[in-house]
Amino acid sequence: MSGPANTPLIEVEGLGVRLNTSRGPAQAVRGVSFALKRGETLGLVGESGCGKSVTALALMGLLPDSAVIGGSIRLDGRELAKLSDADYCKLRGNRISMIFQEPMTALNPMHTIGHQVAEPLRRHKNYSAAQARREAIALLDRVGLPDAAKRVDAYPHQFSGGQRQRVTIAMALACEPDLLIADEPTTALDVTIQGQILDLIADLVEERGMSMILISHDLGVIAENVQRMMVMYGGTVVESGPTGEVFRRMGHPYTQGLFRARPRLGARKGTRLQTITGTVPELADLPAGCTFADRCPLVIDACRTALPPAVEVGAGHGVRCIRTDVSMAERVGVSA
Repeated sequence: MSGPANTPLIEVEGLGVRLNTSRGPAQAVRGVSFALKRGETLGLVGESGCGKSVTALALMGLLPDSAVIGGSIRLDGRELAKLSDADYCKLRGNRISMIFQEPMTALNPMHTIGHQVAEPLRRHKNYSAAQARREAIALLDRVGLPDAAKRVDAYPHQFSGGQRQRVTIAMALACEPDLLIADEPTTALDVTIQGQILDLIADLVEERGMSMILISHDLGVIAENVQRMMVMYGGTVVESGPTGEVFRRMGHPYTQGLFRARPRLGARKGTRLQTITGTVPELADLPAGCTFADRCPLVIDACRTALPPAVEVGAGHGVRCIRTDVSMAERVGVSA
């Protein structure tokens, strides 16, 4: 049962995830906290390997059995972090759904798309086969799949990438979830289709009053589609706040680096994109201090001693950096 609209739908406090890797234990997520009310949207942004998708999989209860989870995940006040898989199956695809990054691997090639869209309806809503089929066709039509009634019995390989992504969106929305997690939902699509898919997701989220977590490495996608955002690096949140505020007053050197690296309209032909020097650290080799220290142009010795606390630099705008006074004063080359 859903709670009042003014109370948090999902509350995450101090989430930590430790994974076993070939190089030993790796702390993939460290101390992530946030809350979302119904109808609110949140973006997670950062390079590959920064912990975005692992955070999402923790919320979905889809981490490996060997993963060690710390902290708290509450849905309408109910603790999910220690929930059994059987109980999580009652929530997954029902109250919490996810649009996965690659539609071809998210869809089962052995089943028709109609069967796959209808499955959550039969499992969670107890629809008959005929009811579920009718609703699946309606959903496929709603997400813009051409000739849905005629193609409901086709298989995933018979569709383009953009059409397959529309099918995964229909699957995720079948049971009208309270929380939708969209993990890089346009990665495999060309630019024109990307815009269509993002507009479709935004329309459906507003239409159904869902909360949404949108995961992306693209700052432009985040800027246009979410109310609040969190910038992740090395498994932790380095900057967070209202989207407009973060873009207006980027306080962390990593956020500034991401912004400088974006392609710019009107740039002269042959202009090289700016880059962030170095590479994302291996999760098994995260430093004791600021995870961005080895790539940061403002690093000092104190940055390497301990993970910096979050500093509030505006209303609801936090930055995990001990040099925010310098970073925000020297925002050279950063312009919204």
